[in-house]
Amino acid sequence: MLKKLRIKFIALNMATVAVVLTVIFTTICVVNHRQSVAAVDGALNQAIAQAAEHQSRQMGKDALGEGQPDGEQPAPADGGSDGSSSSDGQKASAQVAGQVAGFAEADAAVGWENAAVEALAGSADQELAVADSSDVAAPPTIGGRERDGGQVIPMALFSVSVDGAMTALGRYNTASISQDVLEQAGQQLAGADEGFGSLSDLGLFYVKRQAGGVMYLAFADMGSASGWRSLAATLAVVEVAALAVFFVISLFFSRWALRPVARAWTQQRRFVADASHDLKTPLTVILANTSIALEHPERSVASQSQWLESTQHEAEAMQSLVGDLLALAKMDEEEAAAQSGAARPAFEEVDLSDVLEGEVLQFESVAFERGVRLESQVEPGIELRGNEQRLRRLAGTLIDNACKYVDDGGAVNVSLSRAGKQAKLEVRNTGAPISPEDLPHVFDRFYRADKARTGGAGGHGLGLAIARAIAEEHGGTLTVSSTQADGTVFTATLPLK
Repeated sequence: MLKKLRIKFIALNMATVAVVLTVIFTTICVVNHRQSVAAVDGALNQAIAQAAEHQSRQMGKDALGEGQPDGEQPAPADGGSDGSSSSDGQKASAQVAGQVAGFAEADAAVGWENAAVEALAGSADQELAVADSSDVAAPPTIGGRERDGGQVIPMALFSVSVDGAMTALGRYNTASISQDVLEQAGQQLAGADEGFGSLSDLGLFYVKRQAGGVMYLAFADMGSASGWRSLAATLAVVEVAALAVFFVISLFFSRWALRPVARAWTQQRRFVADASHDLKTPLTVILANTSIALEHPERSVASQSQWLESTQHEAEAMQSLVGDLLALAKMDEEEAAAQSGAARPAFEEVDLSDVLEGEVLQFESVAFERGVRLESQVEPGIELRGNEQRLRRLAGTLIDNACKYVDDGGAVNVSLSRAGKQAKLEVRNTGAPISPEDLPHVFDRFYRADKARTGGAGGHGLGLAIARAIAEEHGGTLTVSSTQADGTVFTATLPLK
């Protein structure tokens, strides 16, 4: 049974850990994927913003005549001097206004259905960037690192003309797109709204956005956000390794965690065996006596009194055993109820000094018959809260046990005193000490040393177990020490009220 329980324990722990790790690692991969997609979206929008800013600056320079190479000035319209007349300024302003209006008109009349697509890797914009590099913002850097040593998201940026043709902005392009893929992308995005999205069949992320009167399209490969795949593979390996390590740990801890269960199982088996043994003997005697009496029905009761008296004696022994078992079961039940939060049975004020003196008085005749000196030193007025009947049984059990196992002509000493906030009850007897191998088990149920089984002292091995349960029920302890010089000493400490 314990083996099956251990297997279930390990399997349940492994399943729980596997589910938890899977959920955590899946969440990490999902978050990583979303962050990667957000990074692609930000990079594409940043590229469009920079392209729009550069386009605006370039339009202003062309309109003002500053787009000529260094050392050149725009020629006067009328062949006059280098200074520009007021009419020239008006013409330049009109030209700028016309270009802006043209872009606005192009934005309103963009037609995507039959657009001719051009992918110009080295466009005029790239050449213009070389000429005016001092006036243009640096290309976008993705991933929060420096461009010269970090990871950059490959992208392709296009502007859309009035007739719907797409022109590659080479200065912002870090990747190229094949002509057929670009045509399919243009067709699918013809009626699409502005914003970020994906073309799964083409493996592309895109941003469609109008800025500065110009419509822009930015593309990035969907592989830019696929880092979660390698992360997932790594986490899968980590999970397998973690489960292997946890399996080894579970093997070790299963032994430790189930040790109380194994001990309880062993004690239960021993309890059943011992109880069966102690019940079997009186039952056998009772059945034998009954059989003998029934073989001679003609005889009178008086002539068969010995069988009847033997039957009664064995029945009383069984009754005592059953009573002890019921007492233990009741205290165990009360202890379990108290641990679950239920209230213990109400205690009353008990004069422990009077209880102990009464028990000593009852055992004086027993000690006299056995030739044992029974001495007592009881401090008066020691009171505590508890169950008087059970405290009386605690004292009686200790005194009875001491009288049973004292040596011939020995002595039993009973003392009760205050020790701080506790009452200290000691019962000492002379004689052969308890062997070291038996000493740790004297409070175990049904445990009896060989001298108890063969010395004719009787008992079922439950008395000391009940005594310890009573002491613990009252918040105290019961311990034992046994040496050749000091004899055997049982010490019960109980908290005072």
